[in-house]
Amino acid sequence: MDVVMEYAMKYGLQALVASGIFAVGLLLARWAGKLMQQALERQTLEPPVRMLLVRIVKIIVLLFTTVIALEALGVPIAPLVAGIGVAGVGIGLALQGVLSNVMAGLSIIFTKPYKVGEHISLLGVHGDVVMIDIFSTILMHSDRSRVVIPNRKVVGEILHNFGTIRQLQVTVEVSYKANLNQALAIVREIVDSHVHVLKDPPAGVGVSQLGHPAITIAVSPWTQVAHYGSLQGELRKAIVERFCEAHIEFPSPVQIAPVR
Repeated sequence: MDVVMEYAMKYGLQALVASGIFAVGLLLARWAGKLMQQALERQTLEPPVRMLLVRIVKIIVLLFTTVIALEALGVPIAPLVAGIGVAGVGIGLALQGVLSNVMAGLSIIFTKPYKVGEHISLLGVHGDVVMIDIFSTILMHSDRSRVVIPNRKVVGEILHNFGTIRQLQVTVEVSYKANLNQALAIVREIVDSHVHVLKDPPAGVGVSQLGHPAITIAVSPWTQVAHYGSLQGELRKAIVERFCEAHIEFPSPVQIAPVR
């Protein structure tokens, strides 16, 4: 009991002061983070960048207050800093992949090769960009599955950015006996009247191939990325229905004679 009382008298006040300093540091870190958040919201920065800067400010404040609290507790600071430096080197080597993702993420956020809402093709996959954070980029595939790409895989690769609009490639075949001008006019009317087809850039409609046994009409309208999948089927359905109403002849299927 005497030993306990002796240590309590000797270190109790130091521990109390150190605890108070650390508690004040927590409050200061929270306050500094709020101030930084409010200041950055007035800037044109991506959300991941704002989040990263706020966290860095909080960590710096906590580190300073922790060092002051340890010094008030009587802990030697110089050996502790040296030990943290050695440990930091080991942690850095162990987390090379994570750190490379962070650096690549910052590069993507600042250079902006793509943004949320755009459609991109990269590393053999494609989809709509739904999230860009420090570690990865998340795409939404056309089948509603999520594709997570580590940021270090993005930097240095060939990236195809479609933006927020895409061009469809729809073809339809008509017989050589069909009224070609009438068929083209019907297709043009369908494209121009569809609500999801963009007026600018203008859609392309024309003959793309003179084959056997049919003439191929190509339709190349532009649409928003969100309507890319559904618009193809809607245009094909409308073209078939209007051609049948106008008695536009489709080519007869080629019959291959059996080999004897």
